[in-house]
Parts: sequence; structure tokens; C-alpha cells
Amino acid sequence: MTVTHLITHSGGFHADELLSSAVLTRLFPNAKLLRTRDRDWITPAPHKIIYDVGGAYDRDAQIFDHHQRPGPLRDDDQPFSSFGLIWAQYGREYLADMNVPSDDIEVIHTKFDTKFVLPIDLLDNGAMEPSVAGPLSSLTLPSLLGSLKPVFDDPSPTANDDAFFTALPIAAAFVQAQIRNLTAKARAHNIVLRAITDAGASPILELPMGMPFGAALDQTDSDHILFMITPRGEEWTLNGIKLSNDTFEQRADLPAAWAGLSDTDLEHASGVKGAKFCHNARFIAVADTREAILKMAELGVKGLEPDVKRLGG
Repeated sequence: MTVTHLITHSGGFHADELLSSAVLTRLFPNAKLLRTRDRDWITPAPHKIIYDVGGAYDRDAQIFDHHQRPGPLRDDDQPFSSFGLIWAQYGREYLADMNVPSDDIEVIHTKFDTKFVLPIDLLDNGAMEPSVAGPLSSLTLPSLLGSLKPVFDDPSPTANDDAFFTALPIAAAFVQAQIRNLTAKARAHNIVLRAITDAGASPILELPMGMPFGAALDQTDSDHILFMITPRGEEWTLNGIKLSNDTFEQRADLPAAWAGLSDTDLEHASGVKGAKFCHNARFIAVADTREAILKMAELGVKGLEPDVKRLGG
């Protein structure tokens, strides 16, 4: 039967039912979203999806509340909010609707659940304190969405509903952006894996454009790769590879003699025609052509200490 109504509770709103609504309104664009606590409306029926209200969790009946005791738990005993329940039931359909490749849906479903949904679940259930974000606690997504609620003395009888429907497209934009980013990372991962295979034993990785690459290097244990080259507009860049996301230290630095030089000075120091720039911190260099940047990369490798060449940093 066609879903004609999406039902959640009236009154103040929280991130969990707002984000649930972002998922459901995309999947069921012709259904009416109704905010109510009326008993007739929050009684399950085949044409309704009821969430964050109703006092029950029953996937077959399409009711997804978590306030009852005992509340629904994940396999690891962490609590669900309505968002987690909706994502578990409808997340894969949502990803397919966003044109996520079928081969990537399961991985992205899990990553989004872990990185985005679970924190919402834990905060909503009081299983995680907002203070874990420290000074940035007021800038977390639940806090920012909560700031869109009406002020306490707003006299309008529709203030909560008006604020909810103002916040809904904002919440939806965050969900969609996260999915697009995860999907892009999956595309990048596959591209980098192919590039690593093409590089073989070379310490130089060539990518067709700038993209996330660290996960693929880790997956393939490619410690031998020390530098990466990519086109950038009409130019080419040569980059060092950080030891981890927690440090600026690199597997290998570009030659000290190049640091801070540009144009003619860098061409003289490197001996490479077309060399244009090297950052003073020696993590990036730029050249006019692929041939020039490859030569700089080869010189960068040649200038390293033997143990760096052997161990990859």
C-alpha cells in the first residue's frame, strides 16, 4: 500500500526526528508529514510511517519509537533513537535514491551509520554528553538544528511547526552532503587503488586529480610510495605524503635546497625547466608540465637518505 502520511510528534523538535524526516520525505515525497500526538494518527496503519512517537518499535507495522522501556538497542547494546531506527530500515533505499552505486551501498550505509547516525542516537538518549565536543559543543549539528527552534515567548500557535519545517531542508542538506562526500570517497578509493597498481614498486604515485588517497595507501600497505603528483588546472603538483592525519610530518620531504624558491630560482636550484614553486615547508611543489613535475619527483626521491628510500619514511 502507498504511504500517504509520515507521522511524528508535535511540540518541540530534536535532531533525531528532524533527520528521520529528511530521509523519509525524500523517499516518500507525496506523503504528508504530520506532527501530532493524536491517538488515532499515531496508531499504526499500512499507509503510515510513525516515528519518534507511539511507544512502540515494530518494523512490519512501520512504527519507529524509542522512548518505551525497554528501548530498542543495536547489536552492541547502544541505544537507537528514531533516526537510527529509520536509517536501519530505509537507509539503503535512501542511498539508492541518491544514485549511490549498488556495490557501494552497504559500505556507505555502515559508514554513515557509524559517523553520523550513531552520535545522534547517543546524544538523544543521553548516552553521550554534549560536553565531549568541548568548546565546540554549541556548534555540533544537534545544537545547530536545535537553535532553529522558536524562542520561548514566540506567541504564534504554529511556532513549533513553522520552525520544524524551516529546519527540515537544512537538515536534509546536511544528510545529502554527507552521503555525497562518502560516495565521492568511495569513487576516489577505487581510482587510487588502480593508480597504486599502476605505480607498482615506484615511490611516485600519479593521480588524475586531487582526491582522498590515504585509506587506499593504508589498505594496500603502500609504504614505499613517498610522493604524489597530480594535475592542477594548467599546472602539475608534487606532494609529500603525511605519516598520518594527526601530524604534518611526511614520509619524505622535498629537497631542502628548493624550500621557498620559485620560478627562475627554483629552476636553477633543481635543474628542471618549468619548475615554478616549492613551499618553504617542503610539502608541495608546482611545475608547468607533467614531464617537469615527474623530473622533480625523481630528483626528490634521489636526494633522500637511503633508509628513507628503503622504508618509505
